[in-house]
Amino acid sequence: MQEQPDSAFDAIQQAHQIAFAPFVFQATVSLRDLGVFEFIFKNRKKGGKKIKEIASQLSLSMYGVGVLLEIAESANIVIKDKDGNFLLTKTGYFLTYNETVNVNVNFTNDVCYKGLYHLPEAIKNGTPAGLKELGSWPTIYEGLSKLPPQIQKSWFEFDHHYSDDIFDEALEKLFTYRPKRIVDVGANTGKYALRCLDKDPQVEMTLLDLPGQLKKALASIEKKGFKERVTGQEIDWLSKEEKTIPKGVDVIWMCQFLDCFSEEEISTILNTAVEAMDANTRLIIIETYTDRQKFDNAKFILEATSIYFTVMANGNSKMYPSTVLIDLAKKAGLYIDEDVTLGEYHTMFVCKKEQS
Repeated sequence: MQEQPDSAFDAIQQAHQIAFAPFVFQATVSLRDLGVFEFIFKNRKKGGKKIKEIASQLSLSMYGVGVLLEIAESANIVIKDKDGNFLLTKTGYFLTYNETVNVNVNFTNDVCYKGLYHLPEAIKNGTPAGLKELGSWPTIYEGLSKLPPQIQKSWFEFDHHYSDDIFDEALEKLFTYRPKRIVDVGANTGKYALRCLDKDPQVEMTLLDLPGQLKKALASIEKKGFKERVTGQEIDWLSKEEKTIPKGVDVIWMCQFLDCFSEEEISTILNTAVEAMDANTRLIIIETYTDRQKFDNAKFILEATSIYFTVMANGNSKMYPSTVLIDLAKKAGLYIDEDVTLGEYHTMFVCKKEQS
């Protein structure tokens, strides 16, 4: 992609904005969480509010409100009229009320912000160097069930936000194959397993995940009364122990799972899946690929998520282009039987085993 012909003035302005981006971000989080954005928006029909009125109504100091709104104005998040009244810009509105934006803000602030300082170390060593800000685990996945409630909430909301919207569509496609036995690899909270069990009273499922996550998923399933149709299998894909996936199943399901691993690790997982498959087994892989996004902001979010994987999650995975997964699947002895678009961001690869 060719560079835009920015003037030197525009270029240095952008450079300064990048240099102070953390200040703008934390000021934005403060204005949102202190209720300033919401107060301004609710008074928009009155022409906005002055700093003194905002401070008084929210029991904040004029100084504090002032320094936050000044930088927010320079960042085009709020505007101030000639009488000193503040109003939200469209950007300010989205930062306050857009669900996707707020999920991203909370994930960045609660899960990633402190750890991002350690990005150079993560790049040099290939380890999630920023994870030490949350706990002493090799990867974030071992610690998910132990994270403080707010951090855990922000992590799961981010994870689910980018998968829940396609669940119905994916479910309809899955059950056109009339599966009787499904293996859910990376079962997470058991949310999708519950949907499958509820849709078909005959389907049986095996959930594979780390011990902490598996315990939570099985507890949720038992609570809903589906315990008799579900088994759990603890698995750590990063351990040196031999890994297996149950054989004789109709579908092996991996949704937003493989992006949590390096290319070498993905190869191991796919090879393990192939060992469990017969001619009729379908391996379903659902991911958000960087080269299949319609909009630049979607690609940007995925690239930022790759930085999270680098510094916080595991130190060696990312959001991949589809070409990488296609190539790894082929090398593992799979072919893509169906290539399905789900929603705005996701792709479903329905893979089958090559027959000799």
